Amino acid sequence: MKRFITFDPDQPLLLPVDMRTALPAGHAALLLADIAEQFDLSEVHAGLEDEALGGRPGFDPRMMVRVWLYAYLVGIRSSRKLALALIENIAFRMLANNQTPQYWALNRFRSRHRGALGNLLLQTVSLASELGLVKLGVVAIDGTKIRANASKHKALSYGRMIEREAALRAEVEAFLRQSEEVDAEEDRALGPDDDGSSLPPELQDVQARRRKIADAKRELERRARAKVASDQTKRRERAHDQGKAYAPRQDAEEAVPGAADQINLTDPESRIMTSGGAFVQAFNAQAAVDAETHIVLAAMVTNQAADAPHFEPITKQVIANAGAAPELLLADAGYHSEANLAYADAFEIDALIPAGKVKHSQWRQRQAPRGRIPNAITPKELMQRRLATQRGKRAYALRQGSVEPVFGSTKQHRGLRQFLHRGVEKNHHLFRFDMAAHNLMKIIKHHQRLTLPQGAPQHPTKRLARVTNAAHAVI
Repeated sequence: MKRFITFDPDQPLLLPVDMRTALPAGHAALLLADIAEQFDLSEVHAGLEDEALGGRPGFDPRMMVRVWLYAYLVGIRSSRKLALALIENIAFRMLANNQTPQYWALNRFRSRHRGALGNLLLQTVSLASELGLVKLGVVAIDGTKIRANASKHKALSYGRMIEREAALRAEVEAFLRQSEEVDAEEDRALGPDDDGSSLPPELQDVQARRRKIADAKRELERRARAKVASDQTKRRERAHDQGKAYAPRQDAEEAVPGAADQINLTDPESRIMTSGGAFVQAFNAQAAVDAETHIVLAAMVTNQAADAPHFEPITKQVIANAGAAPELLLADAGYHSEANLAYADAFEIDALIPAGKVKHSQWRQRQAPRGRIPNAITPKELMQRRLATQRGKRAYALRQGSVEPVFGSTKQHRGLRQFLHRGVEKNHHLFRFDMAAHNLMKIIKHHQRLTLPQGAPQHPTKRLARVTNAAHAVI
């Protein structure tokens, strides 16, 4: 007679009181739960409504932060998918202690507290530093283009806007003329219950398009004025430094966009950028990474396609978040400028930034320079000479194996190929939250390497003694 383990689908199960025991020791969700308990969530609490106003109690911010952190860690960014995971996935059910908030509650929490969630990046850097995962010997900076939640085909040029606005205006005027001429026909078309004061659906759609195009035109005109004003300010400063006078030829307030200047009607803050040899509607996501441990020390999102303007703000973030300046800073040719090198020198940071684009294969082929450094060498030539040395090659090679894998992991394994939200501010905060989840993944793997290979499973309450003690000391 064959024997099987008893299987009775109708038999009620006595689930464990401690849901943590449903997961194996050392599971990432258990480690994350222990770490997240040490986070300072005062910024989240400050954004909550006053309890004295009454109403139904909300979900505990600790629970919401735990489930969103784990969601981002495993590549879930949709509030609907997270709501489903809280029902079907035992790790999420453990983190939420069997609570199942609806998708709208999850999304509202993330939207309302996105700034506070983004600032958790600083707390993960502090925790990683206490655990010895922030070395600051070599830090690499790079940027990647992440698609916006908008199609590039929804972009409209300033010249085309003028044409479309005139066409829509003519369409509205023609409709109104027709309405005046055939009043009786209009009554029949609108229906006996309509008082004639509301616009028909076809005209409402035209009016909505007119308003959208008018708003886009105003935004392009504002950008044109801001660009001219910024350029004039820079020229005035350069002239002042050279002891010259500067008189602008154009009033910035009278600047107008070029006919080819474009804006996206779906997400006006996104921009057309190049990524992988193609033009995409995107944002520029920047990160600074500890080259040895791959801990993200700073992150930001902007709609500037060029990398060079990000060097100063991202370096400033690194110093503020890590509490000290790195010894060596690596960046690709897109960050090279005299101003950026001077900024690094001001903080006594040794920066390796190529003056021109060089393929990875060429670094191995370039001959190391010989002889003394010429007295009349330019900063650009000096940088090229340093990067051609064996020491320079070894140092710069760390950039390729540090910050680029972080972007690869974020895009490929955790699925951040396109932002779900619109606007620079929202995506900036949530990208920083994404990088906080990345840091937690590195901290968890670090702890797993220290504990799991040693044999006996640890009791859940003792699993993160070292990590939580460090967190108490830092946060």
